[in-house]
Amino acid sequence: MFKKLIATATILALGTSAALAHVTLQVKEAPVGSTYKAILQVPHGCEGQPTTTVRIQIPDGAIAIKPQPKHGWKLEKVKGSYGKTYDYYGTPTSEGVKEVIWSGGSLADDEYDEFAFRVFLTPDLKAGETLYFPVVQECPDGMAERWIEIPAAGQSSDDLELPAPGLKLQEKVSGH
Repeated sequence: MFKKLIATATILALGTSAALAHVTLQVKEAPVGSTYKAILQVPHGCEGQPTTTVRIQIPDGAIAIKPQPKHGWKLEKVKGSYGKTYDYYGTPTSEGVKEVIWSGGSLADDEYDEFAFRVFLTPDLKAGETLYFPVVQECPDGMAERWIEIPAAGQSSDDLELPAPGLKLQEKVSGH
């Protein structure tokens, strides 16, 4: 009986830790029409291997990206055209950073780290919706964790094995 209880507790603990091991955003809500500091939380590597690269795709409607450099990591900003032209404080903006890549570092599987960037959430985004930032963690020997799944209508991120970090969009704050 005691062995069964221990086995059940172990299975529950492992299941719980796996559920909490997702790459997430520290602050999960922000108003449209505002600047948001995204802090991406990376809780582990890939099946015992260290994370050596973190790639984040920037979704449409998120512009003016400014990533925070990390000591020991190379920072790359992949630029491209936006799907449309946005008004960024009176300046028409049609291109910018579409992907941020931190590489060359080493985040051990049993360590945790944060990767940060600033983003402007355009007023074109809809309050009440969730904006997803797909992330790929790359590790040695071609291993990777792809946090890129976006829930379909009626589905929750909890229903997915590798959900993309999501930001719940709030109503625009009035004033400046």
